[in-house]
Amino acid sequence: MIINQFLPVNKEDMANLGWEKLDFIIVSGDAYVDHPSFGHAVISRVLVDAGFKVGIIAQPDWKDVEAFKVLGRPKYGFIISPGNIDSMVNHYSVSKKRRRVDSFAPGGKMGLRPDRCVIVYANMIRRAYKKIKIIIGGIEASLRRFAHYDYWQDKVRRSILFDSEADILIYGMGEKQIVEIADYMKSGIDLAYIHHIPGTCYLTDSLENVMDYREVPSYEEVAEDKKIYAKAFKVLYEEQDPIRGKTIVQKHKNQYLVQNPPMMPLTREEFDRVYSLSYQKNYHPMYEALGGVPAIREVKHSIISERGCFGSCSFCALTFHQGRMITSRSHESILEEAKGITEMDDFKGYINDVGGPTANFRNVSCKKQLKFGTCKHRQCLYPEPCEHLEVDHEDLIELLRKIRELEKIKKVFLRSGLRYDYMMADNNPTFFKELCQHHVSGQLKVAPEHIDQEVLKYMQKPGGPIYKAFVKKFYDINKEIGKEQYIVPYLMSSHPGSTIRSAIVLAEYLRDIKYTPEQVQDFYPTPGTLSTCMYHTGLDPRTMKPVYVPKSFKEKKMQRALLQYKNPKNYDLVVEALKLEGREDLIGNGKQCLVKERNAYQGRGKRPSSHTKDKRKQGKPKRRRK
Repeated sequence: MIINQFLPVNKEDMANLGWEKLDFIIVSGDAYVDHPSFGHAVISRVLVDAGFKVGIIAQPDWKDVEAFKVLGRPKYGFIISPGNIDSMVNHYSVSKKRRRVDSFAPGGKMGLRPDRCVIVYANMIRRAYKKIKIIIGGIEASLRRFAHYDYWQDKVRRSILFDSEADILIYGMGEKQIVEIADYMKSGIDLAYIHHIPGTCYLTDSLENVMDYREVPSYEEVAEDKKIYAKAFKVLYEEQDPIRGKTIVQKHKNQYLVQNPPMMPLTREEFDRVYSLSYQKNYHPMYEALGGVPAIREVKHSIISERGCFGSCSFCALTFHQGRMITSRSHESILEEAKGITEMDDFKGYINDVGGPTANFRNVSCKKQLKFGTCKHRQCLYPEPCEHLEVDHEDLIELLRKIRELEKIKKVFLRSGLRYDYMMADNNPTFFKELCQHHVSGQLKVAPEHIDQEVLKYMQKPGGPIYKAFVKKFYDINKEIGKEQYIVPYLMSSHPGSTIRSAIVLAEYLRDIKYTPEQVQDFYPTPGTLSTCMYHTGLDPRTMKPVYVPKSFKEKKMQRALLQYKNPKNYDLVVEALKLEGREDLIGNGKQCLVKERNAYQGRGKRPSSHTKDKRKQGKPKRRRK
């Protein structure tokens, strides 16, 4: 079935298509944007391609049950797609303050979705249609599939399947799962009996029919004992592989949560098919008068070329959601999409990004993964590149050259998470040179996150020397090709393992490279990550050894202030932190000092921590007049 228009959002749309009743209704926490960067768009198009009639209810008024009835009762059930960003992260900063803008809502208006929208939407659907079937998925459901630590309530919550009372949960990338479920329902099989599909979770009263599983401690046990929580998380972390992963069971009172092993990633042909469907590549016209949907701006002229990441950063949920196995689209599929972008009315000649979780991963890290799965106790890049790692940018180089040659394209940028350690492991300098020559928009954003080795150990990020070597090579290449381009590093404060001393080490590094970050990300404990487990338990689940966790509001402010020590507002916090660590040598007029003595400003009409502006701001020096 091909529907080359937006899918129905009301009964009038259904009538125009000649549809009296829908098979499935997707309730989305995001505004309706029919672009493959949005989960609800992908799932809806995949279902339509499989022959099902699908409608969209986007950001319904969760206080009004009638808002969930606008498309009538679907034949098979509702699918809840909570949004591209967890609703709690979308609503609250790491300091738990309410955000002002929701980029995934029309006009950027905040408040059009509820907190914990999967649970709220599911409960409202049950009020609208008591015995209707409900399928939940997306990042919010996926990362809460087991008993999990909830940062916003500072407690362990049970699996979201219990609170939502949904019939089945899809985790990871759900195209294969949703079509298989839909086909079974079409054939007359009730969801209560669909228990075998990889990449799904369900509830059961008995384990009689569950085979070859690992049982982790119950919700009650992990909620009571942090050490038990860490041990349970280690099992969950180790089994997230579609080839070697086992079924995992966790008891909640008298019922069991059962997670089937992950679904195999899409094949290249399947991946190409998903991205060839009839997406309108824009937000629904009903939002035009409201100012559109801001989130489309970054992705409208961008291309998703791969999924998965074998980088395995501790603070990233990708391992738990997309997995470590890379799958990528063919050159032909990507070029076809690029040509389509060039025909858009608002295209100005620039492809904003070609990538995915990591732009320079196009293939699995080693061929062994295809047969045996990813290694359970070994990482591909940390603490150093594995001896079996296949480092190869040739396919990416060829792809980018082809895109650059297309008519109407002036520039193709790479902006999505380049792994600089993978680049440094490549003995062939071609990709690095072509990246600098053709694919940087003046500033290259990379994520060293920190520079202190103790913190990087818990982040599972490469050592500081690798980053420093990368920076040197970047500037050497740009000098060689005659370009003035700069690196903008993403930095994180207050990650587990980070002390005041660690923050001072990073501050001294920033001083030495003459860089003042405009933004610093405080560590945000979101469900499903290794770092969040450390934050909650104070233990590294890989070793069960204690790890220092900065939790007090005051210390987190100090660590953040040290990374922005030149901001006058941070002066008192910086001085307090330096004195706390006995680093008064960094207070004064010396070249190595971070801040001056307070009395040095008296009588001069200057604020206590004024500094001359950096020559570099966001890594970019002021241009000299010729």
